[in-house]
Amino acid sequence: MQDQFNALADAVTARLKGDEGFLLNFGGETSQFVRFNHAAVRQPGTVEQSYLSLELFRGKRHAATSITVVGMPAEDIARVDAALTALRDVLADTPEDPHFLINTVPQSTTRDLPHALPTADDALSAILDAGAGEDLVGFYAAGPIHAGFANSFGQRNWDTVHSFCFDACFYLQADKAVKFDYGGTHWDGRAFTAKVEAAKMHLHALARPAHTLAPGGYRVYLAPAAMEEVLGMLSWGGFGLADHKTGTTPLLRMREGATLSPMVTLTENFADGLAPQFQGEGFVRPDAVTLIRNGRYVDCLAAPRSAAEFDAPQNGAEGGEFPLALDMAGGALAEADILRTLGTGVYVGNLWYLNYSDRNACRMTGMTRFATFWVENGEIVAPMNVMRFDDSAYRMLGDNLVALTAAREPRLATDTYGARSRRSMTLPGAVIDDFRLTL
Repeated sequence: MQDQFNALADAVTARLKGDEGFLLNFGGETSQFVRFNHAAVRQPGTVEQSYLSLELFRGKRHAATSITVVGMPAEDIARVDAALTALRDVLADTPEDPHFLINTVPQSTTRDLPHALPTADDALSAILDAGAGEDLVGFYAAGPIHAGFANSFGQRNWDTVHSFCFDACFYLQADKAVKFDYGGTHWDGRAFTAKVEAAKMHLHALARPAHTLAPGGYRVYLAPAAMEEVLGMLSWGGFGLADHKTGTTPLLRMREGATLSPMVTLTENFADGLAPQFQGEGFVRPDAVTLIRNGRYVDCLAAPRSAAEFDAPQNGAEGGEFPLALDMAGGALAEADILRTLGTGVYVGNLWYLNYSDRNACRMTGMTRFATFWVENGEIVAPMNVMRFDDSAYRMLGDNLVALTAAREPRLATDTYGARSRRSMTLPGAVIDDFRLTL
C-alpha cells in the first residue's frame, strides 16, 4: 500500500497549478473479522479498504475532500483528477483562514512494526477452546492498519501497525454476563488464558443470588476496563488546548490550582501507542506529552489550529485534541492483594453509559454492568444488581484514591466505525474510598 500511496502523492504533485499546495492523508487496512455466538463461528469475513483525504490550499485558503482508492492506478488517478477539479471550484470562493497552520519543513518518517500476529487458525482455535462448554459471544478483528501523509513540500510519512482485538462475553442468563477482552500487537497465550480463567471465575460467582446495596458511599475497586470508561469520559474536552482556553474543559479547576492525588500521572504516550507518528497537518509527534504529573496539570494537547489561534506551540494532537495513546502510571498494589485491600466493598469490572452530571465540577455519572460483585473481608460474596454512580474525578482520583495497581493493562479501542481504530490506553486498576452509588 505504501507504493500505491506514494504514486498517488506524486500524481497530485504533478498536477498542481501556480501557487497551489496540498496535504494528502491516507488510511487503509486489511482486516479479518470473525463473530462468535454460542461459542461457535457465525460470521467470518475480510475487509480491505483504502481512502484518501486530499486538501488543496493557496496561501490561507484551503478546501478538502475524501475519496476511496481501489488499487487500480488509472481509476485512482481519475478520481484524484476529479477531486482536484472540484476543490479548485470550491477554493475560488473560500475566504482566508487565519488559523490555518501546516508543517512546511519536510519531516519524512517510516514506521513498519513487525508482524507478530497469530495465524487466523491459531487465534480461532484458542478462542473456541476458551469457549468450550460456555455461551461465548463476541468478535475478533486482526490485521495491518496503514496511515500515510504527503504534502507539496516533499514530505512523505508512512506508518503500519499489525494489531488484533478480541471483545467478548461469557453469557449466563437474562442480563447476567461477564465481559472481557484481549488485544495488542503480540498474542501471548498465557495472558489470554489468564483473562479467560478470570472471566470464568467471575461467571461462576455471577450464578449466586444477587445482592442489592442501599445508595451511599462505598470502597470500590475499578478494574482497568472500568478505569477506561472514566478516563475516556475525562478525555472528552479534558486535555485539549482549545477547551482550556475557552473555559469549557471539565478540568478547569486544575488550571486554577486544584490537584488530584500525587499518585496520578497521565501521559499521551505516542511512542508506545498505535497511533501514527505524524498528524494530519504533517507535524511529527513527540514521543510523549505529559498531561498531569503527580496530580498537577502540566500541559494540554495542542492541535495546529488551536496553536495558531491561541499563540501556543503545537504538540502533535489532531483537530479534536482527544488523547490517542493515554498512559496512566501504575502504583504499588500487587494484583494478588486487590481483594484484600478492597476489604469490604464493591468490585467493579465495567462501567457503562457515562456522561457528565456536572461538567464544571468534573462530576460524571454512569452505570455498573456485567461483572460487579459485593466483596466482604477480601472475598467475593455475591454479584450486585446494576447501580448508578455519580461522583467527581476530583474525589475519585483525588483524596479518595487509595491505591493503583502496579500491573497495567493495554486497552485497545474496539471501534470499527468506518475503519478499525488506532486509539489505545494503558491503565492500572484503582481502589477508591467513598465512591458514590446513587440508585
